[in-house]
Amino acid sequence: MASDPGPVVQRARLTAELQRIRRDAGKTQEEVARALDWSPSKLIRIEGGNVGISTTDLQALLRYCGVNDEARIRELAALARGARTRGWWDPYKGDLDSAYATYLGYELGASSLRWFSPLLVPGLLQTEEYSRALTIEYFPDARTAEPVIEVRLLRQDKVFNREDRPRQHYILDEAVIRRRVGVQRDPTIMPRQLAHILEIARMPDVTIELIPFDKGSHFGLRGEFTILGFDTGPAGILYLENARGGDLTVADSEQIAAYREAFDHLRQLALPEEETVAFIEAAAAQMSA
Repeated sequence: MASDPGPVVQRARLTAELQRIRRDAGKTQEEVARALDWSPSKLIRIEGGNVGISTTDLQALLRYCGVNDEARIRELAALARGARTRGWWDPYKGDLDSAYATYLGYELGASSLRWFSPLLVPGLLQTEEYSRALTIEYFPDARTAEPVIEVRLLRQDKVFNREDRPRQHYILDEAVIRRRVGVQRDPTIMPRQLAHILEIARMPDVTIELIPFDKGSHFGLRGEFTILGFDTGPAGILYLENARGGDLTVADSEQIAAYREAFDHLRQLALPEEETVAFIEAAAAQMSA
């Protein structure tokens, strides 16, 4: 059985289906709204994923558009119910950038994840002590830092313990493994972090590759980015992270296509998996010595 994809992805699937059903029926938004005695803005918000839809309204919409198959109606009703549930990240929304909170919802239901990082270990690969050492640099107040750390660890649990764990491909710049995060407090934090990366690299559905310094400059120096893929639902998600917050792009836009192409080019610069493992092992040994 597949894992629950969460409310964000279920809403995205539902809205895509409702738009397709209306178009296949040859109806405009204005025609549907008038026939159901809705305001046009109500249907626009529903199809845009900005509000949920009740089971009663959903059934009325489907009947009007000619959907009479009971199994199909039950399937869409289940998506509507799922879209109204709370995400695991909801209790932390006040502590998170809004784009990042939405990204977490998409990540929960993604089937593939491609992540490039130029400076820091990706959040899904961080040990708790690395995450803590890094986060307190951004948020010296422990009351502010703690929720951020908790979210990062919960996020790892949700991704790595899914029944249908997403395929993951990480490309790291050499700077990621050379910067000794936490060394002022404990010089062993970074060697243990590298050991953790090597452990994850042995998982069958995870690929980790590294671009060494001697490859020179590349597109990835523009900043960290993540691309999510889905078997069903959104065509694609691009998340750009920077010091000011996150930038989320939804749907198969030209920007997402450009970053997919850039990821493929970065992979051509990266060491193969086996050489990456040997490279990280050598870096960890050097730090430990």
